[in-house]
Amino acid sequence: MTPGGRVTRRALLRAAAAGTAATVAGCAGGSRSVQVAVVWSGGELDRFRDVVATYPHPVRVVSAGNDIDAFLRARHLAGTSPDVAIMSRPGLVTEYAAREWLRPVRPSTEYAVPIGLGDLLMARGQRFGVWVKAAHKSLVWHLPSMLPEQPTSWDALVALTRRLGALARRGAGPAPLAIGAADGWVLTDWFENVLADLAPAAYDALAASDGDWQGRAVRDTLDRLAELWSIDGAFLGGGRRALLTQYEESVIQVVNSRRAVMVFEADFTAEVVGRFRSGAETPVSFRFPSAGAGGGALIVGGDVAVVFADARGGVELVEWLTRADAFRPWLRAGGYLSPNTTIPLTDYADPVRRQLAREMRGPDTLHFDLSDQLPAPFTGSDGIGIWPIMQDFFADVTDGVRADEAVRRATRQLAAAARDADGGR
Repeated sequence: MTPGGRVTRRALLRAAAAGTAATVAGCAGGSRSVQVAVVWSGGELDRFRDVVATYPHPVRVVSAGNDIDAFLRARHLAGTSPDVAIMSRPGLVTEYAAREWLRPVRPSTEYAVPIGLGDLLMARGQRFGVWVKAAHKSLVWHLPSMLPEQPTSWDALVALTRRLGALARRGAGPAPLAIGAADGWVLTDWFENVLADLAPAAYDALAASDGDWQGRAVRDTLDRLAELWSIDGAFLGGGRRALLTQYEESVIQVVNSRRAVMVFEADFTAEVVGRFRSGAETPVSFRFPSAGAGGGALIVGGDVAVVFADARGGVELVEWLTRADAFRPWLRAGGYLSPNTTIPLTDYADPVRRQLAREMRGPDTLHFDLSDQLPAPFTGSDGIGIWPIMQDFFADVTDGVRADEAVRRATRQLAAAARDADGGR
């Protein structure tokens, strides 16, 4: 989709072709398959196909690529909407429901999610989506041999970064941090973890589109990020090199080339580690450091299943996906974290994900990914909005711009983007 909200001709043709291919494939088997468009690709796509292979009716799965919103809008315009879609932005669920593109769904009796998550998928008193996959987004990864003692607070992380950064400048050690700043969502994940820790009420207000993007909470959050990001020697090659570094490359810098000590990102980092790790040493993670004592806020992301208005068989498939045993093939294969709290923790073969699932069930600490809740023009996924604003801020503070000036620029841009998207103020 273009920044103005238009669907490009390329997206329209690609989506229409995918719809035609799916229809032909379903008819070729003698009965129409349920068509499912998903955000996943690669190994995740393969694992989901293993899941639906156990469904008693044929299912056709299509990967929608990087921008499922553009894909689905194009399919809608072409009259070839899938029966079911799985997307990562609850804001799209309520938007599509308001456009009457979706039909209500019903989860099974074996479905329950942490408090607050279910409400994100409600519109007009009805449920228009169910959570089928979760992401724990408050983790810092490292090799134990590179970091024998983990920082237990934000101040400890800053002190450690200063010490390791000084060594790195002298060529006496790796950079303390790797960061995929070329991917704007990585920077918003940093922002969200600090904001939810410092001002959880302000975080929730911004997610509800009635917060102040120029208020004290946002300014304090950006000032705290500037404290860390502006440290000389913090990033391999400096800020400009970091802005050219994509997420996967940042993980490689820690677990393969070992040119950096730590990298922050979600539990799905383990999949990148599995592909690129060098040597036998297994990376470990610790919770994103809090400003105070004890653990900080927990940011989670997730993928939602919805059913389109003209679907045949979609409601039944979505109900089936919420059963406690539906995703067992993916649980056994690893790399899956469920939002469904009825799934026994003992079903997790991976002890690390078992612990992460346990953390997600803790009280009063969970916040859903803020940028995924924002109105579509503000999310940053189409090259405008919060992602590039955070990249501009990162460029400023790593290039010597005073923190107060960088914060002033960023909050002004955020407030303007929020107004343009009819969110915030």
